[in-house]
Amino acid sequence: MNKVKIQEVLSRSIDTIYPSRQDLEKLLESGKKLRIYMGIDPTATYVHLGHATNYIILKRFHELGHKIIVVVGDFTAMIGDPSDKKSFRKRLTKKEVAENLKTYKDQIGKILDFSDKKNPIEFRFNSQWLSKLKFEDIINIASHFTVQQMIERDTFEKRIKERKPLFVSEFFYPLMQGYDSVVLDADVEVGGTDQTFNMLAGRSLVKSYLDKEKIVVSTTLLENPLTGEKLMSKSLGTGIALNEKPNEMFGKAMSLPDEAIIQVFIDCTYLSMTQIDQYRGEMSEGKNPRDIKLILARKIVSQFHGQHEAEKAEANFIQIFQKKELPDEIREFKLDGTFNLPQLLVEVESADSMSDARRLIKAGAVEVDGAKITDVSAKISTHKDMIIKVGKRRFAKIK
Repeated sequence: MNKVKIQEVLSRSIDTIYPSRQDLEKLLESGKKLRIYMGIDPTATYVHLGHATNYIILKRFHELGHKIIVVVGDFTAMIGDPSDKKSFRKRLTKKEVAENLKTYKDQIGKILDFSDKKNPIEFRFNSQWLSKLKFEDIINIASHFTVQQMIERDTFEKRIKERKPLFVSEFFYPLMQGYDSVVLDADVEVGGTDQTFNMLAGRSLVKSYLDKEKIVVSTTLLENPLTGEKLMSKSLGTGIALNEKPNEMFGKAMSLPDEAIIQVFIDCTYLSMTQIDQYRGEMSEGKNPRDIKLILARKIVSQFHGQHEAEKAEANFIQIFQKKELPDEIREFKLDGTFNLPQLLVEVESADSMSDARRLIKAGAVEVDGAKITDVSAKISTHKDMIIKVGKRRFAKIK
């Protein structure tokens, strides 16, 4: 039994443990091999740094010898998670879900070791059991909850007061996520504070169906401590994706607000709390937060791409943003002809789609040879060499 690791898993990045921290501590010290899981809905093509907080916690549980299960909510994503939402979340199609989750295992595998043979980590999809439920099964699950319990949920209360639509289908989301816990015979579920309602629904169902207690570990969300706004959100399209390229990841880390530096160190790195407290002290004594943030950015990139790529990304960042020079390595494209600007951005891989390109142009994020262009109908002739810059970090050279 490693009491130091147990204390870390009980305290670092933890908001609340239900029913209590003492209950989980007792279980961890009992020597019993626990079944611990976390679910993630594929509502975007990427897993972001905010999710990494929970996978790092799962990694700590795994190092203590417990059974870890990662559940991809390919079925629940088609219902739409109402958690922390001010309006109805668009439901995804089966095709959209399949496209989004293609690289999830690879991204999560940057943190969790799916190749471990001694204590294999399971990677499962909740469509395997939820799609097979009969209507009588769903009625039985729903019978464990009241309408009052559902509408007392804070996000639902707000929408009712604001006279915004609240769809019956949204009530099914916590029921289905909760039923995951029953199928998995879960001892512990890990998730952000925005998932607490759903996780506690699972706790109720485990008690009813399996007659045992399920521990809920509610973890801290990455938020700006001054504004309370989420730093990472798939639904808002913000944050640092785990499949981000090194330069992009480094630059986005450097764009984080100074007041969030310490929390990101705590939640998203393996650095010791002693070292993190040292950085906290240095900033409180007047050290430039930018210098500490450089360390953070280097640490994040090295975790997901290796030390060498982190050093290259740092050198690239310094050259572009501190020396105001172009990066040494710019992707080159050989094009000949006249293009609509949105089409050109897609051609040089500086936008994911035509709609994304138009959004970037309207936002004033696109420059051609140093000139900002905000007209989505602009036509660009590629008869000469030129540099296209999108945002602060994306460059492309046309030959």
